[in-house]
Amino acid sequence: MYQRFTKMQGAGNDFVVIDATAQPFELTPEQMRTLGDRRFGVGCDQILVIERSDRPEMDFRYRIFNGASGDEVEHCGNGARCFVRYVVDKGLTSKRSIRVETVNAELELILGEDGRVTVDMGAPVFELERLPFMPFGLAPRVNGGMELWPLLDREWAMVSMGNPHAVTVVDDVDLTPVTTLGPRIESNPHFPRRVNVGFLQIVSRGEVRLRVFERDAGETLACGTGACAAVVAGIRQGLLDASVEVHMRGGRLRIEWEGGASPVRMTGPAQSVFEGEIEL
Repeated sequence: MYQRFTKMQGAGNDFVVIDATAQPFELTPEQMRTLGDRRFGVGCDQILVIERSDRPEMDFRYRIFNGASGDEVEHCGNGARCFVRYVVDKGLTSKRSIRVETVNAELELILGEDGRVTVDMGAPVFELERLPFMPFGLAPRVNGGMELWPLLDREWAMVSMGNPHAVTVVDDVDLTPVTTLGPRIESNPHFPRRVNVGFLQIVSRGEVRLRVFERDAGETLACGTGACAAVVAGIRQGLLDASVEVHMRGGRLRIEWEGGASPVRMTGPAQSVFEGEIEL
């Protein structure tokens, strides 16, 4: 079979986007792994699938699959921005504010006049059982409004943005062993469904640097939900203000959170790279 696709990127986090609004999405996990393979396929961090929603209050449904494993995942902030650019650029909608449903959330996506996209990411979740994180044998230290859990000689804040994140504050992200420490935390038995791992360097109260070792994908150039989780963890500890510029290796994101049950808002770029067709 032949599959049409669009390659997109948001702050260096790259995606294969598939339009399934006119016909059912039927790719197998093996075919998705081929799509995601950077040597034998197109290559991407994740595959985004656009579908029509059965709910009248929703404009679209969108699904996210890991490019390395073919497994469906819960959320992707950079992917959400690429999603809204795709449906507008392809004429699938004339709206600039779009409501979409994912496997476990509802999102509001806004395309600005400058081409940047703002995503209402919903309120962060701190309940450990919803991450999930199993704290057996561990006792946290509380810093401000954030519990910090000891793992591998570091303290970690646990935040869910629709997917699980563990965040630690470091002195210098360039000198942090992300590629060795990241997988040890990702697969730690305290996380029964594994976890995305964030390494946060505080530059000022309004500026941070961030590296993220993503679940199933390894370190990526950018992670939208990871940026949201890291800023939320910093704000709860009293380290950051309500609006923060996040510098990642693939680009910059603006993260805003007023605290409490307020939604986290993320603004950043999204761009089409090329289009094509691949035999699977």
